[in-house]
Amino acid sequence: MLAFVARRIAAALGTLLLSSVLVFLALQALPGDVATQILGKDATPDAVAALRKQLGLDEPAWERYADWIKGALHGDFGTSLVSGKPVGGEVAQYLANSALIAGVTILFAVTGSLVLGILAGLYRDRWADHLISTVSLVGMSVPEFVVATVLVLCFSVALPWFPAVVLYGPDASVGQLLPAVWLPALALAIVMAAYIIRMARTSVIDVMASEYVTTARLKGLSTWRVVTRHALPGALLPTLHVIALNVAWLVGGVAVVENVFNYPGIGKLMLTSVQNRDLPVVQAVALISAVVYVVCNLAADLGAMALNPKLRTRGRTR
Repeated sequence: MLAFVARRIAAALGTLLLSSVLVFLALQALPGDVATQILGKDATPDAVAALRKQLGLDEPAWERYADWIKGALHGDFGTSLVSGKPVGGEVAQYLANSALIAGVTILFAVTGSLVLGILAGLYRDRWADHLISTVSLVGMSVPEFVVATVLVLCFSVALPWFPAVVLYGPDASVGQLLPAVWLPALALAIVMAAYIIRMARTSVIDVMASEYVTTARLKGLSTWRVVTRHALPGALLPTLHVIALNVAWLVGGVAVVENVFNYPGIGKLMLTSVQNRDLPVVQAVALISAVVYVVCNLAADLGAMALNPKLRTRGRTR
């Protein structure tokens, strides 16, 4: 078991290192010059050269990467080229706002989708299965920004229950942001839940047709006990990775939805920083996205190991 965990952690660290290199190289390959973008097209060559030296842009790429990754390991992502504030503190402020949406989304999407997926699998080819499958297919087919727009038209225009946009900045309190959290979270939850429902349904159908579930039924166990004690652990195994991928997707999906609602979260910060060529902020957000993705996959692997005894004993049976 320890060897399994060690291999997964080593793979996660290697993935993060490779991701940091790709993020840095991708941003360096962007057309244009950061110094010219900051000073404007009318800036003199001497002013541009002086700013490039001040920002360290005249150094070799490998030295800039080494300085950046060394600072990132200590929580120092540099200074924003636009605001002049430390990137770490600025990103943390926006990230906390996005975590509010993500927490609500995960709570409702994961819980609701697992329940609906299990029901669809247990009542296969019945009206409940058809209804749940149809709704999930619609959720998979419609982009999140379309879902967000429809929700605004329904619950902000036709029924003015929730605000359509957020008028507060990144330093807003939870109480100020809470009324505006529900529509973005619902938009993300609808799209996210659709994939989990499909996987949970397929897994339940496969597990309920397995030999050990059939044996449990022949022993006279109740349907509730067969489902909770025998079917659910096996059905959750393939679903865990889909949940992990969708939780990691929230980092990208939230960028689109936050832009629709003008929500001061990490997605909004990312879009604004790309427009302003604020490379230190873009690098930090991209690296944090990679960390979230790797951590979610690592958690899914460890969860699968906890549910499947074969993974814990595989190394001892060789």
